[in-house]
Amino acid sequence: MTIDIMMPFYGRVDQFKEAVESVIAQSDPDWRLVVIDDCYPDVTAGEWLVALGDPRIVYLRNEVNLGINLNFQACIDLAVNDWVTIFGCDDVMLADYVSVVSSLVASHPLATFVQPGVEVIDGEGKPTSTLVDWTKARYRPSTKGTFELTGEELAVSITRGNWMYFPSLCWRRDSLVKFGFRPDLSTVQDLALAIDLVFDGATLVVDDVPVFRYRRHANSVSSWRAVEGSRFAEEGAFFDRIAEEYGERGWTRARRAALVRFSSRMNAASRLVAAAKSRNATAVATLLRYAFLPGRTRVLNGEQPGKNR
Repeated sequence: MTIDIMMPFYGRVDQFKEAVESVIAQSDPDWRLVVIDDCYPDVTAGEWLVALGDPRIVYLRNEVNLGINLNFQACIDLAVNDWVTIFGCDDVMLADYVSVVSSLVASHPLATFVQPGVEVIDGEGKPTSTLVDWTKARYRPSTKGTFELTGEELAVSITRGNWMYFPSLCWRRDSLVKFGFRPDLSTVQDLALAIDLVFDGATLVVDDVPVFRYRRHANSVSSWRAVEGSRFAEEGAFFDRIAEEYGERGWTRARRAALVRFSSRMNAASRLVAAAKSRNATAVATLLRYAFLPGRTRVLNGEQPGKNR
């Protein structure tokens, strides 16, 4: 089976090259790489990629900068094969990523998306362990080997703490096309997509063999939005919304997890020191409210949560 590896690009050229080289080095050559350059100012990345002359690689450059959500959606729209990975342009695939994911798909015919084993590296490519990743490991089911999750069990698991690593996931293309990314989200769109699939009866296959390296560094959009607080305004509104949706389905455990959102609130609390050091009083106030005054209705883009999908 051919896997579409869709890469939205906007970032460091050296890390981009490392990411591309990790795809080329796959032990299973049955892949197609599509790079969607979101009008990054340094054009040398695209020039380098085209010069490789690999027929499995497609390079596209947006005429204007679309932003994260729309460029992610373009990855879905431009995929053609049955299975799709939306690969981070600063992440690294180990040599057996494609072969392991293909094997998991073949052995789990009900799979909708696949979470393989992941290692975490820092901005310089060295192994690292952050509070965020420690928390993810705590919320990840303790089952060893390969297992499946579906229904409310899956909803509760990823709502309590989103332990998945989005750029490492491999998805059925038809499921991605059916839902796409919620257009009003910019930092939790991956979790929202997963939950939309869960509502549709999706099955997640999880494996613990590391075949992917996820880069954790302070320059990511989610990191700086966490420090200045806007990430949690979005997260709060989103959790309020899905709590209502869980309630409508009678998923009481999942609804409780969305209302408590302990992992998300602890993440906000962990950003307080950095916000204080930046002397951003608004960010400090936002983080304090979110971390220690949970359950209040928040407004997202001027709309009450739950009013619109």
